[in-house]
Amino acid sequence: MAKKMTIALFSGSVDKLTAAGVILGGAAAEDMEVDIFVLLQAAFAFKKENALTNDRVAELTDKKEDFLASLKRLEAPHWTEAFKTAKEMTTVRIHICGFAGKVWGGEKLDDFIDLADDIVGIGEYIDAAEKADINLFI
Repeated sequence: MAKKMTIALFSGSVDKLTAAGVILGGAAAEDMEVDIFVLLQAAFAFKKENALTNDRVAELTDKKEDFLASLKRLEAPHWTEAFKTAKEMTTVRIHICGFAGKVWGGEKLDDFIDLADDIVGIGEYIDAAEKADINLFI
């Protein structure tokens, strides 16, 4: 039986989304089943009009330009590409929190990038987290 991981993805900053993509890639390489619950600020980043232009950083904000330049120099994939690759490798489901979506004007699944699988209530996250082998909050 594959191990299960849940990720409560709260942050919508490119530094934390990139970190989540790296973790997700590692989980995919281990053939883990992953459920990502997109919460508040992350829901903003998952909106279609924001995903590819998101360049906010949460940590070391004075180093933002250095960080973004390093990602470019390292030819790191955009976080959306890292998530897409993981979804191609293993079972990864991305759930948008209904409340978080509404905060940013996202009422329906079509308001979010194609990586999102559904819109759920927070109870879905709590249930999945209880059953997971690993639960992360990013």
